Amino acid sequence: MARKNSNGSGRARLMVAQEAARIIVDHGIRDFSLAKKKAADRLGLSTRGSLPGNAEIEQAVSEHLQLFAGESHAQLLRSMRQAALSAMDMLAPFTPRLVGPVLAGTADANAAVNLHVFADSPEAVAFSLDESNVSYRPYERRLKSRRDRAETYAGFEFHHGDVSVQATVFPVDGIRQAPISPVDGRPMRRADEKAVKKLLERS
Repeated sequence: MARKNSNGSGRARLMVAQEAARIIVDHGIRDFSLAKKKAADRLGLSTRGSLPGNAEIEQAVSEHLQLFAGESHAQLLRSMRQAALSAMDMLAPFTPRLVGPVLAGTADANAAVNLHVFADSPEAVAFSLDESNVSYRPYERRLKSRRDRAETYAGFEFHHGDVSVQATVFPVDGIRQAPISPVDGRPMRRADEKAVKKLLERS
């Protein structure tokens, strides 16, 4: 009987993950928790039950894109990674690193290119963008450190070609330790220009 309940719970988790993935891709919702709750509501399942983890949602998003988007998604991903590489070249003095969905391969048309850049101050990055005649919008982002303490970082969002780029600014020594990923609770994966070029070559 316990096994039956376990299997039922597993099926429910999978259904919620798949529906959440559809919501994320179709509606551009980037908040996994919100997507899970919406998915559970649509399926008539209790949000007090065992909902899938963020890593399960990310996997479901990847599978959804491969299944329903196929080659068009592969082309989109190549285009976004090329835009990321170009933006990284523009921000080269700040040792940019690509993170997030474009790196993971789960980006859709609503996603932004997420970069981590490293500078003595956010103003240095803003000045560089000004010098390049780039219009930008400042933002703040809270991220967890390895001490499981949330810290606020300044960032700048701008358009680079047809792609939205979000460059979050860390102190220069922040390159040694990535913040915690909200997806799997591990340090965020970061890729330098060389690694992004390799991704493009493989695709």
